[in-house]
Amino acid sequence: MELAEDLDKLISETIESFNLPGVAVGVVRRNSVAYAKGFGVLNADTGGEVTEHTLFHMASVAKPFVATAIMQLVEQGKIDLDERVKTYLPYFTLADERYREITIRQMLSHSSGMPDVQDYGWDHPEYDEGALERYARSLTDQSLLFDPGQNFRYSNMAFNVLGDVICKVSGQPFSDYVKAHILNPLGMRNSTFLFEMPPELVASPHIQGLTPVVSPIYPYHRAHGPSSTLHSNVLETCNWAMANLNRGEYGGSRILQSGSYDVLWKPHTRVNETASAGLSWLIREHKGHRAVVHAGGDLGFGSMLILLPELSIAVVMMKNADFGPGEELAHAVLDYALGDEPEPLRAPVMYPIAKTIAEEGIEKSVERYYELRGEESCTYAFDESHLSTLGYFLLSLGKVREAKEIFRLNMEVYPDSSNVYDSYAEACTISGDRRDAIVNYKKSLELDPGNQNAVEKLKMLREQ
Repeated sequence: MELAEDLDKLISETIESFNLPGVAVGVVRRNSVAYAKGFGVLNADTGGEVTEHTLFHMASVAKPFVATAIMQLVEQGKIDLDERVKTYLPYFTLADERYREITIRQMLSHSSGMPDVQDYGWDHPEYDEGALERYARSLTDQSLLFDPGQNFRYSNMAFNVLGDVICKVSGQPFSDYVKAHILNPLGMRNSTFLFEMPPELVASPHIQGLTPVVSPIYPYHRAHGPSSTLHSNVLETCNWAMANLNRGEYGGSRILQSGSYDVLWKPHTRVNETASAGLSWLIREHKGHRAVVHAGGDLGFGSMLILLPELSIAVVMMKNADFGPGEELAHAVLDYALGDEPEPLRAPVMYPIAKTIAEEGIEKSVERYYELRGEESCTYAFDESHLSTLGYFLLSLGKVREAKEIFRLNMEVYPDSSNVYDSYAEACTISGDRRDAIVNYKKSLELDPGNQNAVEKLKMLREQ
């Protein structure tokens, strides 16, 4: 009961502090679901309650499903991890002769040298079965970033190609194969790589605004299914977590032999000083425990799955927003699952101030700022950069008057900073207040004689 109370409080406060629309969290301990719950709304405009059954776009959390499918085919003798990709996809061609040497293992461990996707085509999706092969055939203008196997470079492109490998080797569309051989055996009945879901269960994507804004574009394109378009809920993802913690077995179904995890979770490529890449999974430590993780982030969504195999603990986090804490929230949940007290998640003060601007106006937001700053146990973080970020965001929305007020507030609070005067002067220039712009660029330059931007802007203003 204590875990539930702690997590209820943590997630509710996080949603409030960071202006998040919805979050769902699951915790697995000792081969059972210790916690699974949803908070907030499906859609900031139309409402709807997020529950443990809500389906979220999981983004790159899809990739370990690709690796599992490949390992199933390895176990069947249909794929060799060290065989060249071109053996399975003869039409796979890049504009770089080194591509002929790329192996399945290198793609799975992000060491193929292939670049990442630049345009996912979310605004012009394809839904048909042939989208994946067309994508694999379309890469003839792509070059490698380094020799295959030489380094680490995260590549969604490579995982989409692997999805086509699964299709061609198995004789089934990628989404059908994963549904039949992974999702269904694990009781993940509502989970899917396709955009075919009960509308009442689907969370909408949200992007940053003064308050959450529903994205007019949903991140789906069947060509990017293997790398990015898994949809699932926390309950079903907990089943997936338990299957992996049990090294391939869940509820009497076995999706992989235990020994395959020695390959999946073996460090293959060094990512940085604290992490290595296995086959799709990232391997690192959390407080002295081996952690096997994968995060996901796309337009309007964020997700994370963390496994602590030696402790049989897992955490699942999903949110229908591409802003606010993701990994930080998941790690705070994990700390509670371990019986530890997490570091507080202190939201930048721009979040409550932005919400106040949207709901009550700019004047009230200044009052709200000083109210929060005066609270002894404020849950918000205060920094010059927070108001600056909010001010520039307001400028991007064309709200120049509001931006000027925020920049002016920043000058009041941080009068010795050159940057705050520079920012206010920029807003003055945009609004046509040439005299005030000159005055504040001068002040910025007094505080920082090396501010070349102020020098250039003053020259331009004086020449007008």
